[in-house]
Amino acid sequence: MGHPRFHLAFPVRDIAEARAFYGSLLGCREGRSADEWVDFDFFGHQIVAHLSAGETGHKAHNRVDGDDVPVRHFGVILDMTDWRKLAGKLRENNVAFLIEPDIRFQGEPGEQATFFVLDPSGNALEFKAFADDSMVFAK
Repeated sequence: MGHPRFHLAFPVRDIAEARAFYGSLLGCREGRSADEWVDFDFFGHQIVAHLSAGETGHKAHNRVDGDDVPVRHFGVILDMTDWRKLAGKLRENNVAFLIEPDIRFQGEPGEQATFFVLDPSGNALEFKAFADDSMVFAK
């Protein structure tokens, strides 16, 4: 293992929907699975969709640079080229953006490209990119 990877388990309402979204649409390779869960390689990290329809979705938001950001969300930081490609692919597949692709904190430390989408179970995902990777933790 070259670098630590995170592991995240999250609820979904339907395993087939999760496979279609994370596997087919986002291109995440599937790992182990059972009737009630499935592993995905989420850009080098392990996420596990667990069947638990009553726990899905997001409820609370916080204002971040003018947007209502879902408090409960996860995502990945991509390079700018891959971020643009993914945003385009989601548009081509008529995926609705919860927060449209944009540049947040323009001209400030931590300037970043970002967008949010919901998976079919209502889990919020954020995809980010930084023109300057040293800005990821900038204050």
